[in-house]
Amino acid sequence: MQRAALIAVGVDERHLHAEKASGARDDLKACPLDLRAGDCLVVWKLDRLRRSLPNLLSIIADLKKKGVAFRFLTEQIDTTTPHGELLFSVFGALAQYERALTRERVMAGLAAAKRRGRRGGHQPVIDSEKLEQIVATLDNGASKASVCRTFRVPRTTLIDTLQRVGWSAPVATQAKSQAEA
Repeated sequence: MQRAALIAVGVDERHLHAEKASGARDDLKACPLDLRAGDCLVVWKLDRLRRSLPNLLSIIADLKKKGVAFRFLTEQIDTTTPHGELLFSVFGALAQYERALTRERVMAGLAAAKRRGRRGGHQPVIDSEKLEQIVATLDNGASKASVCRTFRVPRTTLIDTLQRVGWSAPVATQAKSQAEA
C-alpha cells in the first residue's frame, strides 16, 4: 500500500527505500543518506520516518539545512509550499511546548520530593557502614577481588565508590602490587 502510494505520486522505484526496523530508533537508517540540496524526501506517513515528534523535527531540521524538502502523503504536508512550512512550524512549536511542560512537571516532582526529604537517583549499593568495613579490610591488606567476593559487591561499584570517597591503597599494598606486576 505504501509502495503503491509513493509510485503513484511519481517516486521512481529505484529511489524507494524500505526499512524493516522500528521507526522509534534514533539512528537515521530509515532515510537515505544520499539526499542533496533540491531533493524532496517523500514519505507515506509521518510516523514512517520517526515515532517521536521531537526526533522527527530534529531530523527534518538537519536535512532542511542541506536544502532537502519533505512531503508526507497521508498528512498532505509538503514543505515546498508555504502551507506545508506553516504546518511544520506548528508541529515544531507543539513539540517544544510538550518538552517544556514535561521539564516543568519533572522539576515540580523533584522539588516536592525534596520537600518530603527524599533524594533522587539510585540508592547507594554500598551503605556507609558497609563502606567502613570494606575500607578497613582493604587497609588490612585484602585485595579488591577478595573484598568484592566477601561483601558481594561488583568490582566496578567498589572502584567507583572508593574513588568517590577518596580512598587510596596503603603504601605497603601499593608496593606489593607493583612488585607483583
